Amino acid sequence: MNAGDLPGAAAPPPGLLTVGYFDERPGYAVGRPRGADSWLFTWTVAGAGRLRQGPDETAAGPGDLVALGPRAPHGYAVDEGAERWAFWWVHCQARPAWAGWLRPHRSAGGGLYAVRGVPEFARGRIAAAFARMAADARWSGEAPGPAPRPAEAPGPVAVAHGSAARELALGALEEVVVLAGSTARAPGAGPVAGDGVDPRVRRVAALIAADPGAPHTVASLAARVALSPSRLAHLFAEQLGQPPMRALREARLRHAARLLEVTDLSVARVAASAGFASAFHFSRVFRERYGAPPGAYRVDRAGGGSPGDRDGPGV
Repeated sequence: MNAGDLPGAAAPPPGLLTVGYFDERPGYAVGRPRGADSWLFTWTVAGAGRLRQGPDETAAGPGDLVALGPRAPHGYAVDEGAERWAFWWVHCQARPAWAGWLRPHRSAGGGLYAVRGVPEFARGRIAAAFARMAADARWSGEAPGPAPRPAEAPGPVAVAHGSAARELALGALEEVVVLAGSTARAPGAGPVAGDGVDPRVRRVAALIAADPGAPHTVASLAARVALSPSRLAHLFAEQLGQPPMRALREARLRHAARLLEVTDLSVARVAASAGFASAFHFSRVFRERYGAPPGAYRVDRAGGGSPGDRDGPGV
């Protein structure tokens, strides 16, 4: 079964989530002159496709996520010259929270979103999310539910009829949108982004914020963004106002403060979790930063005291 077999190539009803995997050859094409009431998301696995929405058109290759908004004429086909187009597709109502991840990739006409250049490290997780989405769409509410099928044999088109199945499948699609939107480069982005911060510097800052307790070094962070350590240190300090290791220490101290506020972990375990090799060193720099040693900070926070007023710039 493929979309071309549906009467009039009609889209599924907007209240349902429908997901499938097609591997099509030249000649495959679907056109919907009236568009659809639902969104269409496609993730290309192999080959190439071509999609259009209103006046906008784009090619899609492996690692490209393309979304077509509702209520505009659209169509899609195996791209000219391609031997095949293998792709996941989903019809559903998009969650409002996805707008921020898709907006940087919006076409001039406003209805087509082409998220290109998703890096290899994210593609495996996205593929697994689609397989899980197809399995969740088939869930009847009885444990444990169907297991995800292998990528090479994803099974027939699945329709999430139940509300729980639909929400679970939407959750998997949200993972796809966030992963693709957060890792792909926005169209036209050069070495320096619109706010003056190099996207490689922004990426390093995000890595620090996401896992401050990891054993980051300037060299390890530079390797993640294909820069030399000296170049990263220069760009980071120039554009964010402090060296990367100082930013890392600040992130670790904020993380440690949060752990002291919301957990009963010992000071030694808080120090280790925040990436400090020595509890003694941690206690010293924490006191310098927050005006109280870790234990007193915890007591004051629990009692509604004033350490929050002692938080300096950058908290």
